[in-house]
Amino acid sequence: MSTKNRYPELYAKVEELFFRHDPIGINFGDNTDEYDPEVGTVLPRLESCKNIQDVTDVLHSEFVRWFDADIAGSRDRYIPIAAELWQIWQDFKNPSDPHFISSRNVIVP
Repeated sequence: MSTKNRYPELYAKVEELFFRHDPIGINFGDNTDEYDPEVGTVLPRLESCKNIQDVTDVLHSEFVRWFDADIAGSRDRYIPIAAELWQIWQDFKNPSDPHFISSRNVIVP
């Protein structure tokens, strides 16, 4: 099962984050799935991240891989995105809703 199908809410939040920040300049207003491939490769790597700096490294390396170094730009470009993504990731892993029992978002009736 793909990451997108397994965690649709998380995936949508991260896709919206990338689209809103638009680090590559491909947001034309109606192409909201433009960062879909990048989200699919970034999310699995978040498991190994321990802080915002790690997330920044992951983001930058994935965008370099997808677009090349010149288009991706400097690592610093990804710091604001990484800060928001780290918060999204922490909220996903540690939801405040007491009905959630794991980072897999299994709901207990």
